[in-house]
Amino acid sequence: PGSAPPANWPNTRCGDRMKLTSEKLPMNPAYTSLITQYAFKNQKLFQWRKEKTDRYSHAALVDKALQLLNERIRRGDTMAYFLRGQLYFEEGWYEEALQQFEEIKEKDHQAIYQLGVMYYDGLGTPVNAEKGMEYMKKIVESPCPKARHLQFAAAYNLGRAYYEGKGVKRSDEEAERLWLFAADNGNPKASVKAQSILGLYYSTKEPKELEKAFYWHSEACGNGNLESQGALGLMYFHGQGIRQDMEAALHCLREAAERGNVYAQGNLVEHYYKMKFFTKCATFSKRIADYDEMHDIPMIAQVTDCLPEFIIRGMTLASFYHARCLQLGLGITKDEARAKHYYSKACRLNPALADELHSLLVRQRI
Repeated sequence: PGSAPPANWPNTRCGDRMKLTSEKLPMNPAYTSLITQYAFKNQKLFQWRKEKTDRYSHAALVDKALQLLNERIRRGDTMAYFLRGQLYFEEGWYEEALQQFEEIKEKDHQAIYQLGVMYYDGLGTPVNAEKGMEYMKKIVESPCPKARHLQFAAAYNLGRAYYEGKGVKRSDEEAERLWLFAADNGNPKASVKAQSILGLYYSTKEPKELEKAFYWHSEACGNGNLESQGALGLMYFHGQGIRQDMEAALHCLREAAERGNVYAQGNLVEHYYKMKFFTKCATFSKRIADYDEMHDIPMIAQVTDCLPEFIIRGMTLASFYHARCLQLGLGITKDEARAKHYYSKACRLNPALADELHSLLVRQRI
């Protein structure tokens, strides 16, 4: 159904795999409850965070949190050991986090989970995918009730390993099986990331299964996933896996863009250009095209939990169309030197997509 996929539609060739990211640690409700109780008892800390004054900088807050955790450890609070390791992890102090999690892994399943992520991704230690996957298997296969809230996320990570062929023999079938288990029929308490990745998987595998892709993106979007919200917008836009619906498409794309989905933002830039809303296109595209590829892409990926590959696609679209507006003076003062700068950035970000867009330009379709 629908038209052929557009130039910017995600595609994978043989040997060209999506670069996936690990599932973030699902927090144990017991820890969440503890932190909530602690918040009520320590309102000043949260007031400091809110005000962000020079006196109470982020570094000062971290130092204060460590002091409090160390005091609780001295009093024999076993939960504080993990919380200290997690604070190290979130601050990017991976060697300290690794050491802390190694010390408590026999008593804390969340430490085992984080060690699996760290060994697989090489955080604070050389990459050891086999060891990382062994830790994840321990979580998936554990009969302990305390590991239950981690099992869907661990299954997603195992699926990632089979998909990438790291630590295990590559197998799309095993990856799909594990992701389906992790997605748990769209259960919002399961791995929403697995639901979203299934949507991407079914839309990029050969042959494509776009109805399945639409289903899983719908489930993930309904559970709050930002990546899938943007993907749904494109599927509605192009009639892929669902009947074309421009109203639904633009609703999804605009909402995803407002929430920080750069791929959705880039596709809106393209839409504005084709609809000849040139001033809007030029203004909107410049903000996206000016993202710093070295620093902003990792930060955006972390905050939005969107794949860097699709953030780069969005930036490429914005850079190319901003260059076109500058080249022709559409909605902005003509400036061929600046146009060349943004064309070059598009080519640097994603050469294949930039080449496809250039081909459309040559054929006078842009």
